[in-house]
Amino acid sequence: MPRAEENCAVDAAQFTSHMEGRRRIRQGESVYQQNDGFKFLYVVHSGSFKSVLTLTDGYEQVSNFHMRGDLLGLDAVADGRHASSAVALEDSEVSMVPYHQLIETPEITSNLQLAMVRLISRELVHGRFQLFLLGSLTANQRLASFLLNYSERLSARGYSPVEFHLKMTRGDIGSFLGMTLETVSRTFAELHQLHLLVVKRRHIRIADFAGLARL
Repeated sequence: MPRAEENCAVDAAQFTSHMEGRRRIRQGESVYQQNDGFKFLYVVHSGSFKSVLTLTDGYEQVSNFHMRGDLLGLDAVADGRHASSAVALEDSEVSMVPYHQLIETPEITSNLQLAMVRLISRELVHGRFQLFLLGSLTANQRLASFLLNYSERLSARGYSPVEFHLKMTRGDIGSFLGMTLETVSRTFAELHQLHLLVVKRRHIRIADFAGLARL
């Protein structure tokens, strides 16, 4: 699993002085949509989001999940248009950072530049992690790795790594992991039966960290 989460909030905090107000996003609404023009980066102040890529046949692929302290919008830096949509998984709030201000302000610090590089690097790490999940693991291993990574990300933000409420649906998880909804539900049940997890709908308690990691 990637371990690039420890300084996530520190990195996002580097953008504080450049923020241009906050924006509330209701559950199911988008901060930006695929192919929108690029104006802002967004720091997740509260809530959570999913990045969704819509393919030419209309199929939607979840490519990432974001929580407090994460930066949204990096997918548009290269081409000036967003490569995916950022959709709120719950009522959320983001802080807006004008990108032109970041690159045109003479007094921009080396720390801010380093923070940007670290955040882009973290996006690359998550992308490789997803390819690893899709390409080389069984269903049980994919879900176990996903939950351990999610637990680590929560822990880095001061939340409980043992017991948490998943904000995304089983369908979202399946899209991210390359599994059907039925397979995701069945795999949750299997991990529950193995006494690795206690599952009550979206509420998860990791009962055996070592056992989950051995998968």
